[in-house]
Amino acid sequence: MEHISGLRSNNLNTENLKLNTVLNITLLAGGISAERDVSLQTGKQIAAALRRCGHIVFESDISPDNLSALDHKPCDLVFPALHGTFGEDGRLQAILEKRNIPFVGSDSAASSLAMDKVAVKKLLVSHGVPTPPWQMVARSEFTSDWTPAAAVSLPCVIKPNADGSSVACRICRTLADAREHLAATLGQYGQMLVERCIDGPELTVGIIDGKTLPIIQIQPSTEFYDYQAKYIREDTQYLFDIAAPQSVLRDVSHAALQTYRWVGARHLARVDIMLDKTSQEPMVLEINTMPGFTTHSLVPKAAAHAGISFDALCDRLARLALRDVPLNSSSR
Repeated sequence: MEHISGLRSNNLNTENLKLNTVLNITLLAGGISAERDVSLQTGKQIAAALRRCGHIVFESDISPDNLSALDHKPCDLVFPALHGTFGEDGRLQAILEKRNIPFVGSDSAASSLAMDKVAVKKLLVSHGVPTPPWQMVARSEFTSDWTPAAAVSLPCVIKPNADGSSVACRICRTLADAREHLAATLGQYGQMLVERCIDGPELTVGIIDGKTLPIIQIQPSTEFYDYQAKYIREDTQYLFDIAAPQSVLRDVSHAALQTYRWVGARHLARVDIMLDKTSQEPMVLEINTMPGFTTHSLVPKAAAHAGISFDALCDRLARLALRDVPLNSSSR
C-alpha cells in the first residue's frame, strides 16, 4: 500500500505535470447546495494558494442556469471547489467533459456514484469492504409506527443520502427520536439513510492521486462530528497518534484505498471510517470526492502532517488535471 510521506520525487508521478508552467485556472466556488458557505471558504483558500504558486486564477460562482464562468478565456483547467448538489454530484463534471475542459477531481461517473451513499454501500458490500448495516426510508413509505430494520437497530444515525458536511444528520438513541427526525426531514429530502451507529473512534483517510495520507482520528467535544464541529467550533481535536495496533491502522488505510478504487475516484478524496470498538473492524461510512479545503479541513491537515504544504497540495492537484486530460482535448 502506498502512503504519502512528503513531496519527494520518488513518491510522486511527475510525468506530464508541467511543473514549471504558470497556469490559467478557473476556480469555481459557491454553487447551489446546502454546503455553499463551506464551498466559498474552500474556494477562497485554494485561490490564494494557487496565486502564491504563481498561477493566474479567475474566481467565479456557478449554477445550472449560469455557466458563463466556463466561457472565460484563457483557461487551462477548472478547479471546481464545490460540494454537494450540481458541483460534486457529476452534473458539472459531465458538462466539463462534454466541453473537453480539464478539471480537478473525479470524473462524472465516479462523482455521481460517490454522492449516492447507498449506491456506494452496495458497491462496498459486493467487494467485501465492511460498512455499517443500513436501510433507506422514503417519504412515501414512512408511517408514524416506523421501526428500524433488525440489522440497523438503535441507536442509529439518520442522514440524507446525497448531502455532506453532516447536514441534517443526527444520532438517534430512541425510537421516538428517530421517528421525529425522519418526520422532520423527509419532506425536504424525500429519502433518508438510516445506519447502525458504530461505537468506536471516528477516523478519516485523505487520498491524493491514489496514495493515502496519514490517518486522522476526529475527537469532537460535541456528541458527534457535526457541522458546528467541522467548520465553526475550535475545540475539535484532530489526532495522529491513534491508540490502535498498526495492523488495524493498515486495515483502515486499505479499506479507504479500496473504496477510492472501487468508486473510480481520481486526484483526491477523503474516506470516513468508524472503527468498531469491539471488533476493531474499520467500517466505511462514505467517500467525499471534493473534500473541504477550509482552515478546519482534514485533507490539508493530513497533507501537512506528511510534509506537504497547503500551497504545494493545491498546485499538485491543479497539475494532475492536466496530466489526466483526454488525448482528444484541445488546448484552451
